[in-house]
Amino acid sequence: MAITSYRDLEVYQRSMKAMVAVHKLVLTFPDYERFAHTDQMRRASKSVPTNIAEGYGRRRSAKEFKHYLTMVLGSANEMIVHLEVTRELGYAGPDICNSLIEDYTVICKMLYRLIENWHTIPPASSKPPVRQHDSDI
Repeated sequence: MAITSYRDLEVYQRSMKAMVAVHKLVLTFPDYERFAHTDQMRRASKSVPTNIAEGYGRRRSAKEFKHYLTMVLGSANEMIVHLEVTRELGYAGPDICNSLIEDYTVICKMLYRLIENWHTIPPASSKPPVRQHDSDI
């Protein structure tokens, strides 16, 4: 299947689902965490799909897209730590925390593979160079 949009990337789809789950989860946290831990979790969880989308818009440069994906990898790892803190502080049960940690672990693995395997896409209007035959040289 051809990738025609960032929405076609499975890592984007997974990160959107994880972000929604995180946003629902933090609604159950104590009020005193509303402007601290929950805010950090909301921002980090949103950072994953939004930076995938923004980086995809710059995919003509493999280096720049990979730079964005590296930032996304940082946010996904940050989410793992936030979820571990959530679990350890007892703000949510271990089952939901461990499930989301697994989701973000898979997202990290997918990002790593995408960073390693992404190649620059030539502009749509460009044609491949004409190859000369040895007899033409």
